[in-house]
Amino acid sequence: MNKVIIFSAPSGSGKTTLVRHVLDVVPDLAFSVSCTTRLPRGEEKDGEDYYFLTPEVFREKIAQDAFVEYEEVYQDKFYGTLKTEVERIWSQGKTVIFDVDVKGGIALKTYFGDQARSVFILPPSVAELERRLRGRGTDDEATIRERVAKAGEEMAYRDRFDRVVVNTDLEEAKNEVRLVVEDFIS
Repeated sequence: MNKVIIFSAPSGSGKTTLVRHVLDVVPDLAFSVSCTTRLPRGEEKDGEDYYFLTPEVFREKIAQDAFVEYEEVYQDKFYGTLKTEVERIWSQGKTVIFDVDVKGGIALKTYFGDQARSVFILPPSVAELERRLRGRGTDDEATIRERVAKAGEEMAYRDRFDRVVVNTDLEEAKNEVRLVVEDFIS
C-alpha cells in the first residue's frame, strides 16, 4: 500500500527541521514539494523547497483539479499539493512525507485516510513560538504578529492528528518523530 506521512504545525514550531531530520535518517521517504504563491525566504529554491507560483497560475491549477489539497492561508497566499507530485514519489516506490500547514494537514489526512499518518508538532508555548519566529529573521513584524495570532487557532486542531509531538527539546523530538515514522512504514 502506498503511504504518506503528514507533518503540520504552527509556523515556527520546528516542523521543517524535524521533517529534514526524518528524511536524513529514514530510508525510502521522499519530500513532497508543495506549491505556494508566497515569495521565497532566505535560500529557498524553486522546485526543491516549494514550487513558487503566481496567484493566477495557482488559480488555473485549482480550476484544472490539479491539487490533492490547497488552502488560501492568507489573502492571495496559497499553498497546495499537486496530485502529480504524490504520483511521482509513489512511482519511485517511496513513502511521501508532507510538511504542510495545519488545515492542509487535516485535508490530506481526510483525503488519504488509512494510507496516512498525521503528526502535529506543538511548540512548548506561544511565547517560545514567537521567540523562534523572531530568531529566524525571515519575517517582518506584521507577519510575525499574524503568525503568532494564527498559532493559537491552529493549536486547537491538534486533536485532529494521529500523533502530537511537543518540540521542547529538539533531540527528543527528533527521536520521537523518527520512531513514529518507522513504526508507520514498517
